[in-house]
Amino acid sequence: MDIGQANEVAGRLLGELGKAIVGQQQVLAEMVASFLAGGHALLEGVPGTGKTLMVRALAAVSGSGFRRIQFTPDLMPSDILGVNIYNTATGEFVFRPGPVFADVILGDEINRAPAKTQSALLEAMQERQVTIDGVTHPVSEAFSVFATQNPVEFEGTYPLPEAQVDRFLVKIRVPYPAEDQEGGILDRAHAGFDAADLGTADLQTVLDPQGLAELRRTVRSVRVEEMVRRYITRVVRTTREIREVSLGASPRAAVMLLRVAQAWAVLAGREFVTPDDVKAMAPPALRHRISLLPEVEIEGHDADDCIGRLLAQIPVPR
Repeated sequence: MDIGQANEVAGRLLGELGKAIVGQQQVLAEMVASFLAGGHALLEGVPGTGKTLMVRALAAVSGSGFRRIQFTPDLMPSDILGVNIYNTATGEFVFRPGPVFADVILGDEINRAPAKTQSALLEAMQERQVTIDGVTHPVSEAFSVFATQNPVEFEGTYPLPEAQVDRFLVKIRVPYPAEDQEGGILDRAHAGFDAADLGTADLQTVLDPQGLAELRRTVRSVRVEEMVRRYITRVVRTTREIREVSLGASPRAAVMLLRVAQAWAVLAGREFVTPDDVKAMAPPALRHRISLLPEVEIEGHDADDCIGRLLAQIPVPR
């Protein structure tokens, strides 16, 4: 698959998603970029903004196996990963896989479970395998986690551990829709669309597992010149040097930013990454990887403000 074909497939993915989701073009584009890069995405927004519907629709149009995990305070790691069950007939233990063994995983309201349960996904997200009682089980080659969370100030939420949140390629903020888009949602509902039944959206499958694997290989082949790689390094290192930040982005963040910038270039139909691709993907790739000083947050600033200022300060390679 060449870049032109990959761009066409990505455009078809976005077009099909638009049948189920009104507006939110930036959110959908960032989701598709994360998916094509083979990473995991954390979607943050208030309840009712369509986060779950977006993930279900993406799994449907990409031909991926889908499982949903509803995170609650009493959820156990074995409920996610699976468990060995003793078979009395054979006298042996048999592994019963959990919902993590699918292509696309929806971790719904992930920050409503305690850290021990949240961290059950760590090995699968990082190494694409799960170890149960000393035995390693590989997950799907297409494995991608899309986790949704409510803003941390909501009641009954737990902050994600830094090690957990760093495994997400991007953190995507899902805002309220614009007024005309919200009106469009009502129009679709009135015309018969039911968010609980994707069949009412008449979604068409764009990919199969082999096609997705080829698409991801094409994304990895996108050229990133040395000057752009040095620019990414400078952006990430600057997050550790500015006074507003107590914890900057890690070297892993630079790799993640490079990967998602490659996918963003494919969405634009280019076979090379530009500094503008890096600037476009820096907020979703870095906002969850830096911690601001408490006094900066009290003043009403957030990570996106900080990223915007440092991008404005760093010279762009020409």
